[in-house]
Amino acid sequence: MTDELVTIEVDGRELKAKPGTMLIDVTDAAGINIPRFCYHKKLSVSANCRMCLVEVEKVPKPLPACCTPVNEGMKVSTRSPMALGAQKGTMEFLLINHPLDCPICDQGGECELQDVAVGYGSDVSRYSEAKRVVPQRDIGPLIATDFTRCIHCTRCVRFGAEIAGVRELGATGRGEHMTIGTFVEKSVDSEMSGNVIDLCPVGSLTAKPSRYKARAWELTQHDSVAPHDSVGSNIHVHTRNNRVVRVHPKENESINEIWLSDRDRFSYEGLNSEDRLTQPMVRKNGEWQEVEWQEALEFAVKGLQSAAGSDGDQLATLVSANSTLEELYLAQKLTRGMDSGNIDHRLRQSDFRLDGNDSPVPGLGITIQGIESLDAALLVGSNVRKEQPIIAHRLRKAAKSGAKVSFINPLWIDLHFEADQFVSTPAVMVDNLASIAKAASAKLTGNLAKLVKAAEVSETAKSVAEQLKSANNGVIMLGNQAAAHPDYSLLVVLASAIAEATNTSLSYIPALSNSVGAALAGALPHRGPAASLVEKCGANAQMMQSKPRKAYLLMGAEPGFDFWDPSLINSALDQAECVVALTAYHSESLASCADVMLPIAGFAETSGTLVNAEGTWQSFNGLVKPQGDARPAWKVLRVLGNLLDIDGFDQNSSDDVLEELKSHAAETAIDNSVSTKTAGELNSSTEGLYRIGDVPMYASDALVRRASSLQRTNSAEPAAVRLSANQAKSSDVEEEETLVVVQDGNRAQLPLIIDPRVPDGAVWISSALPGTEKLGGQFGVVTLEKA
Repeated sequence: MTDELVTIEVDGRELKAKPGTMLIDVTDAAGINIPRFCYHKKLSVSANCRMCLVEVEKVPKPLPACCTPVNEGMKVSTRSPMALGAQKGTMEFLLINHPLDCPICDQGGECELQDVAVGYGSDVSRYSEAKRVVPQRDIGPLIATDFTRCIHCTRCVRFGAEIAGVRELGATGRGEHMTIGTFVEKSVDSEMSGNVIDLCPVGSLTAKPSRYKARAWELTQHDSVAPHDSVGSNIHVHTRNNRVVRVHPKENESINEIWLSDRDRFSYEGLNSEDRLTQPMVRKNGEWQEVEWQEALEFAVKGLQSAAGSDGDQLATLVSANSTLEELYLAQKLTRGMDSGNIDHRLRQSDFRLDGNDSPVPGLGITIQGIESLDAALLVGSNVRKEQPIIAHRLRKAAKSGAKVSFINPLWIDLHFEADQFVSTPAVMVDNLASIAKAASAKLTGNLAKLVKAAEVSETAKSVAEQLKSANNGVIMLGNQAAAHPDYSLLVVLASAIAEATNTSLSYIPALSNSVGAALAGALPHRGPAASLVEKCGANAQMMQSKPRKAYLLMGAEPGFDFWDPSLINSALDQAECVVALTAYHSESLASCADVMLPIAGFAETSGTLVNAEGTWQSFNGLVKPQGDARPAWKVLRVLGNLLDIDGFDQNSSDDVLEELKSHAAETAIDNSVSTKTAGELNSSTEGLYRIGDVPMYASDALVRRASSLQRTNSAEPAAVRLSANQAKSSDVEEEETLVVVQDGNRAQLPLIIDPRVPDGAVWISSALPGTEKLGGQFGVVTLEKA
């Protein structure tokens, strides 16, 4: 396309634009307002509302600005009698069937129809016939509908087809009989479905969890950052009377554009869960008692000092990577101040053989926006659509532009774009990646060189290797299931070697909101702040559990749901002399093993900083007061540091903590380099029935697990045993039969579901769900018995 500009005239103003640009885009850029309903800058042009009609010189009738390309010498009037007459006539027709229920409509006060009606509507309606009424439809627990208000803009329909990649909403009928609905009364289940609430220009689609909670003008809007996945979506948090009422996306083109995943949008409900811990509690004589902060802190300090004694190695600190940068930094500072190096945030990882040769600050290695420009991508152990929906959206845009995308996974995953999937048991996943490494002529040493030499190169492996080699902008991404894989170290080294051989980038998709920040803050046993290697290397998360310590400090983690092996962590905590938990929730999982529970502030209740997958530091303020007597975790850690007589705990604000960390790590960037060409032997077994334990989308952390509306969606399925039809037949079990799962001596009763996404030789049993909290690791051999 030519770079030359054409000159047009709009309302007497001379404007320049690229030829072919739609008129409405040119006027928007110039600040000239043209009313519209169906047009949206992120969606295709449908031109069906006709509200943007304008007069163009030498054209006998008004034209829709949204689908009229500009050309040299065009003269346009947006306020001429012809244009205004067309716009007002369109407005009158739109209001013919629209109900007069603004006083009870949740969209009232922020409704595009209201705003445009003020400028282009009449104070008297000439229409006196019966209005159309559309029966209400229940499309799920997240979106409330009132299709009588619908003006047929079709934004929601186009969003599903073009952005979400799932055609969940559609239009049937013609004219005023046209209605929006789902197929055969199904619910809307896309992980991005809530965006239709923002797109709807009227009150036809509104947020069900916040329905009738407040009027728009009663809310206070705050900027913040989403607290779940590693995208760090920018959000607007709306509060009223010290409560979070709803969450909307904040536009940031380089991160989340204008979109938001349902998990980030609706998880705020967990803030008001009945499980909230609002008062410090200590266990006395086997009973939990509420106490004042001073007593609880002294109890915790005495317990930690008594249990750890002079042997710092007896203290183990396990922290959630959803904690803020400030909290993670103080946690590692406190741990190392007690002469212990035992701190880790990698709670869902079991293979740590690469420590010391691992990537110092693992992250994307490219920008989130840059994902759209990829030519080829190989994702290993990732259900990116469910785990990081915004990254999946960017990847979908790349695929639609011609990028070749492939997956190596233990499960067949539902995607919204075209991709090749290599599905196998966990052990064969390593073989599949080794096959691609051989096809790419990757250089390796030791046992990995032998593994690659013995690999059989299939045509598909050759194809993937060729796609990566021929790509100008290619990437190999390691996801959540790769990090949880028993042979994670082998997958990392193989992926690194393939990236080097194909001249592509090695990339990690961090699991939680501050996984990158945890590495920068030094919440690792072998690396301190700025990811520098430490002289005294501590025990990793798995070692802290397999070799129990006398004292444990937990922050933001629930033993039954946030660890790779719930049975192992529960066993370790049961053997400890003192367990101090900093938590926002009182859960049975914690109450059964902790000695002290200190209530900490949750999302939107504390200030802090999160570092997203591309390495962007994003700070935010506390927006509402912590519930009850809860305190920000950084304050609790600061006081604990003082009571333990550790130097350097005199900060007065989270900003002070941040500045201290910045003095160490402000210049530290994402670093995905791997300093070895070999790894250990294969841990995954090819014998027996092997468990695949993913973490479901709405079970990823304590907050979302308590978001009641999300837990009622079809994506929040209860725990079950999932087998392929062939495997069920060979195991002599039938669908809906209740089975006893035995893993590492632990037992759980779960129903059986026949699922074609599971490979033969494997059983899919999700972790982090009620019913699985007593089982073993996310990956491992299990046996099935009939109940």
